[in-house]
Amino acid sequence: MVRSPAMAVVKPFRAFRYDEDVAGPLDRLVAPPYDVIDATERDELQARSPFNVTHLTIPDDPADAARFWREWQSDGVVVREPEPSFWALQQEYVGPDGVPRTRRGLVASLRPEPYEHRVVLPHERTHAGPKEDRLRLLRATNVHFEPIFLLYDGAPPFEFPSGPPDIETEGAKLWRIRGVGIEAAFADKRLLIADGHHRYETALAHGAELIPVVLVSTEDPGLMIFPTHRIAEQVNGPAPAHRDLPSALAELEAESPDRAAAVLYRRADDIAVVQGREGELDVQLVESMAPRGVTYTPSVEEAVAAVDSGRAAGAFIVRPTRIEDVFRFAERGETLPQKTTYFYPKLLSGLLFHSE
Repeated sequence: MVRSPAMAVVKPFRAFRYDEDVAGPLDRLVAPPYDVIDATERDELQARSPFNVTHLTIPDDPADAARFWREWQSDGVVVREPEPSFWALQQEYVGPDGVPRTRRGLVASLRPEPYEHRVVLPHERTHAGPKEDRLRLLRATNVHFEPIFLLYDGAPPFEFPSGPPDIETEGAKLWRIRGVGIEAAFADKRLLIADGHHRYETALAHGAELIPVVLVSTEDPGLMIFPTHRIAEQVNGPAPAHRDLPSALAELEAESPDRAAAVLYRRADDIAVVQGREGELDVQLVESMAPRGVTYTPSVEEAVAAVDSGRAAGAFIVRPTRIEDVFRFAERGETLPQKTTYFYPKLLSGLLFHSE
């Protein structure tokens, strides 16, 4: 028997959300995703409110999150929507480049499919530790506290609302929409994971039937990928070159986007532009040079300062990865180096919750 090709199953869902009359102002309840919060920030967020979402996403123990979730439901801190809905999401932000933008998407429920079905495509490698952590939390609570960020080609299959939002905080606005025709519009789409690989694979391991996602069109003018530069304790590279950083960065920008290139900064008087192959990404070129002790930053200034202070032997400055290149590798089934993409802003956690 020949198996029919899998299709993307996108549905409305009955979301849980905070009741601000009970829980307090939403800006004290929401937070960035769990994986970008360090211990100090976690403590600061949890001190804002006993109902801050980090009590659920980064608990001391998964059993604590399960207990909080039960108590919050019984106390009316979180309430469930009376009907399933799609939600239109708008995020207004200022990027790392200082430019204000607006990114729009659709919040929905998705049936997770194994990667081999070629419905949902990954682009970055995952690690066992974070998946084990998320799996323990999901098994304890049976709730998806944070959505997966997905991309799709084509125009959005719905009209964006113009009236006042139903939920609003920290630059994010949400509108309930009925979304006639949305399910059919996504049936033949391939979806690329922009952010949330570990949580997606955790949902598959858990056997989740539906998960919350935010779907953003690659045509959305507010969708941006910013570069993530590499700081290394040990570097290999060409012989010392003598050029100033501004001219090296200008040379990097002038390189063809179809060929890998990067600036290698080892000292203010040792700056080289290194080149790779056609069809190769900047981050793949850097990985091929086998730097050791690598950390990451979106800031050129921070990368250079790490070298100048003696905390690192070198820094690789790269260009942002193009969305079409991410899709190109994903469709071939090839995963890319860690931190290949830096989608900004991150999705806020705590706007909506999705129960199993």
